[in-house]
Amino acid sequence: MSDSRLRGLHRLSIGERLQLLESRGFLTAADAETLRCGRHLAAVTAADRMVENVIATFALPLAVAPNFLVDGRDHVVPMVVEEPSVVAALGAAAKLARRGGGFATSQAEQRLTGQVHLAGIADIGAAERRIVDASERLVAEAHAIHPRLAARGGGVRALTTRRVVLDDGRTVLAVHFHVATGDAMGANTVNTICEAMAPALVTLSGGSAALRILSNLADESLVSASMRIALADLGRREADAMAARDGIVLANDIARADPYRAATHNKGIMNGIDPLAIATGNDWRAIEAGAHAYAARDGRYSALTDWRVANDGSLEGAITLPLKPAVVGGTLAANPAAAFALRLVGVDSAAELAALMAAVGLAQNFSALRALATTGIQAGHMRLHARSVAAAAGLGEQGVAELVASGDVSASKARELAGRKAADADGGETAAGKVILFGEHAVVYGRHALALPIPDALSAVAVPDTDPRITIPEWQVSRSLGTVNDDPVITLVRRAAELLGVPPDACSLLVRARVRAAMGLGASAALAVALTRALARAHGVTVDNERVNAIAFECERLAHGTPSGVDNTLATLAQPLLYRRQDDVQVETVELQRVPPLVVACAHGTGKTGEQVAGVRERRARQEARYERLFDEMGALALDGLDALRASDDARLGELMNVAHGLLNAIGVSTPELEHLVSVARSAGALGAKLTGAGGGGSIVALAPGDTGPLEAAISAAGYRTIPLAQARPHAQATSP
Repeated sequence: MSDSRLRGLHRLSIGERLQLLESRGFLTAADAETLRCGRHLAAVTAADRMVENVIATFALPLAVAPNFLVDGRDHVVPMVVEEPSVVAALGAAAKLARRGGGFATSQAEQRLTGQVHLAGIADIGAAERRIVDASERLVAEAHAIHPRLAARGGGVRALTTRRVVLDDGRTVLAVHFHVATGDAMGANTVNTICEAMAPALVTLSGGSAALRILSNLADESLVSASMRIALADLGRREADAMAARDGIVLANDIARADPYRAATHNKGIMNGIDPLAIATGNDWRAIEAGAHAYAARDGRYSALTDWRVANDGSLEGAITLPLKPAVVGGTLAANPAAAFALRLVGVDSAAELAALMAAVGLAQNFSALRALATTGIQAGHMRLHARSVAAAAGLGEQGVAELVASGDVSASKARELAGRKAADADGGETAAGKVILFGEHAVVYGRHALALPIPDALSAVAVPDTDPRITIPEWQVSRSLGTVNDDPVITLVRRAAELLGVPPDACSLLVRARVRAAMGLGASAALAVALTRALARAHGVTVDNERVNAIAFECERLAHGTPSGVDNTLATLAQPLLYRRQDDVQVETVELQRVPPLVVACAHGTGKTGEQVAGVRERRARQEARYERLFDEMGALALDGLDALRASDDARLGELMNVAHGLLNAIGVSTPELEHLVSVARSAGALGAKLTGAGGGGSIVALAPGDTGPLEAAISAAGYRTIPLAQARPHAQATSP
């Protein structure tokens, strides 16, 4: 495996995270594509074979925690969890543990205990002696019940007895079969052994078999993990670091003595272990039961961890608990997500998975204790909670900070902040995004394209500043304009400023974005238009739409090589356009009685226009006549689509969109994820759905049968972001100071 230190993972988009994991070797190309397209999820039909009365499947976030070094091996840990702060805290703890050499673990052979409880025995002592005397024979018989398990190196290792005194004074004899189950959890195997051996035990004891089943107190599958954190890693100042260290030790000591505290302490441990167990398809309920039972093994419920100050002043932590996970068997074969998670985590055996679980539990416990001993548990938790609340209101990272600072992390407060920001954005210079309804790629070869605007897709404000930066919160962009490098955003700013004849680094630029970059929605052209207008206003330069459009086209050359000109024209004019470029550019603005109920849906994977245009050019060169016929049909669809738009004939418009998508797929610019997204939209009732833009990732546009609400909800439920279209407002012809 590659180095599991994945810096800045939380700042990347989902698609970028997948690309990073693939580049590091944690994901195969096939697994990455499977995740992008949502094919890792169990189908309802498969779920119906797992449990009774299935009506649907239920989704939870699947995240990854980086930085884990366990017994010298790197791991990226898959986590299925909905609670904020768990994943972030885990990655941070693993990073600190890594500096101290990572996690070290130890365990003996993993065994599971099967129990046969014998009741109604007249002479308990004599019965126990007979069973013990026959134990060698009984073990051999039990061992032979599962020859395939024995062939894999597992099997029944021993038999022991225990006397259990009930509350009313009766004594029950418990016979334990100690079974090595290998890489399977082994519940069914052990239960079969117990049921098969019960008659022989009944005969030997003279009693009756009350129970024949495994125990989830897997105390013969104990796993220990330890970590060391240097004092300097606990705080910038020595006094603060010592206070944090000693606070963690004290918190652990309290949990060892107080069962009320221990319950929450151990719950924090399971906050790490359970999500890994769920992700890998393991019985997290059995793991939970065993852990909590082991915590009470001495007759008093206590903490599972031990934290102490080492001789050199560093902090040492250790955990021991029963863990009996599986990497084969059970429902793993029927659950593609679990099989994927096992590949991602990169373990070769159940023992390795158990070791990783112990390390994850210890890391999560450290994070919780550190927060309790320093800032308090709520600070980090509420910031991550604020991220989800802010995202729902359309606020970026800056909005998260404002939400936390307000002290009111609520949906209503987030909506209030979003409203203020929207009002602030109205004072900026705006540009439209674009949705191409018909004519993608064909427009490069002289055919018509029909496009609609996404109004106010970007807005930009330029403010004089001695330390100028460009900030686009929604794109996680915050860069100094004083540095000359190959960054595409800075290059675009410099090109626009050059063509305007103004300095590129005299103003800070704040851009707010409704659309993401590289999604086929004209984001780069909209950025060029908004920045051009903002710089012109800040420097007192009067520009009309023609000049703005020309500057934006030149900026588009930087991004796409040979752009069609649709994006920058639409970004400038913010009106529906019928566009054609032959010997000269023909642009016809289109007046519509209504904007149809269209919804844009963004895939997780992005696409690069330049690469897609070049790919189509190469394929056209090999089959020029055939591609020319396809481009003719695409251009004709644009004209027919315009007629349908003007007539408000949504049914016909949807049919034409479906045909257009088929042609785009034929020229090789669709992807499996875009096909899946189109299928989701059509299954939800869309009259038509097609990719929009260059393809290779990006977005689709779907036509709702009336109100867009149900279609948006269905697409969102499938895990994709939506943008409804509305009537655009034409931009004023000039911008002046």
